[in-house]
Amino acid sequence: MDTYTIAAAGLPTLGWALHGGLLWRRLATARRDPLTGLHTRAGWTARAERLIARHPGALVLLVDLDNFKTINDTHGHAAGDAVLTATARRLSNWCGHHGIAARLGGDEFAAIITNLGAANLFGLWSALDQPVTHNGHVLRVSASVGHCSADDLPIPTLTDALSAADASMYAAKGHGRRNTH
Repeated sequence: MDTYTIAAAGLPTLGWALHGGLLWRRLATARRDPLTGLHTRAGWTARAERLIARHPGALVLLVDLDNFKTINDTHGHAAGDAVLTATARRLSNWCGHHGIAARLGGDEFAAIITNLGAANLFGLWSALDQPVTHNGHVLRVSASVGHCSADDLPIPTLTDALSAADASMYAAKGHGRRNTH
């Protein structure tokens, strides 16, 4: 066999390898929110279910930004995007190596942390309540946070933990801005 024949025989293999790499990258990208870089709901749910199975004492959180629509309406969508990315960074930093965060959509976020001793809820609330500066404007930011410890549930499942965290978050929303429950 000459060199040309060997090279021609290898081209389909190279093509499939490149195609497979591109598909893998597209799947990985689909599991990340393009604005914040956090996991999307689907990517986060798969990982969170594995974490809750391995760490029954994991803490599941839901975060909803207060009055986010007002920021968008008053300062524009670029300002809203700045608030979303700042919130994502703050939540991700709070989780550190002991959990994962996600943007569920709009101004809703979720997180699961396996070691609460590594981070405390007061630290998260303090971080989320910090203003964001955008184009010379200081944007006041606050969030309502609901949480559920999986070991407080009869059977620690992600679905039940999210339901309890959702109820906790809406109870916090009923108490006004800067809410926690």
